[in-house]
Amino acid sequence: MAGSPRRTLGPYGPRDGDDEPPAQARGPYRARPAAAARPESRPGPARRAPIPARSDRTGGAEGNERLTGAAGAVLLVLFAVEGFTILSIHQLITLHFFLGMLLIGPVLLKAASVCYRFFRYYTGALEYRRKGPPAPLLRLLGPVVLGTSLGVLGTGVMLAVDQSAAGPWLFLHKACFVLWFGAMTVHVLAYVWRLPGLIGADLTGHRGVGRARQVLAGRGARWLLLAASLLAGLVIALSTVHLAAPWQGFHAFG
Repeated sequence: MAGSPRRTLGPYGPRDGDDEPPAQARGPYRARPAAAARPESRPGPARRAPIPARSDRTGGAEGNERLTGAAGAVLLVLFAVEGFTILSIHQLITLHFFLGMLLIGPVLLKAASVCYRFFRYYTGALEYRRKGPPAPLLRLLGPVVLGTSLGVLGTGVMLAVDQSAAGPWLFLHKACFVLWFGAMTVHVLAYVWRLPGLIGADLTGHRGVGRARQVLAGRGARWLLLAASLLAGLVIALSTVHLAAPWQGFHAFG
């Protein structure tokens, strides 16, 4: 009928006044369905953080240097007193013997500390590589100092056990002492000026940050090792001091 609005069939029945076809019937282009929601990406397995290398309980390379310095300071005092007894060896033979046995503990501690640094450096430990080796002359002198120190103490122990000057031990004891004295003189002159700083840093109670805090954290272990070495030497000295009796009044030392 003319003038009457076009009636179309909607999805819910006939509608009046709808001159346009529904969206579904608009030519060949149909409404695109909404894009399916993408599945959320599932997180992969969490990567484990690399485990940091376990640092030395004595404070790493710097702590090792402080431990070596503390042991060296103790040895410097004990060796000085031991040298004083040589001036009157016939009257002070028992004290000389006692101090010689007492020195075994700290000498072994310093030897272990130096050898540990040597091992860590040549096995490529980064911290010890950064610290660097000693000067060339001191690197060559180090094994001489260590060998003659062990030689002096070892021949002294053999003299106490053998209790006789007839064998080679007395001669070897004197020869090792002469070599040790020359090497130790250079060693002490090279390092003695550093001892106050190394020991003073551990004696102060200043708390550092970062790396300094880690070094200070090993201070207790360092002092414990030093005390244990002295205690071990004291036990050895007290246990063997009676072996000096046969050398009382012996005049072959001069």
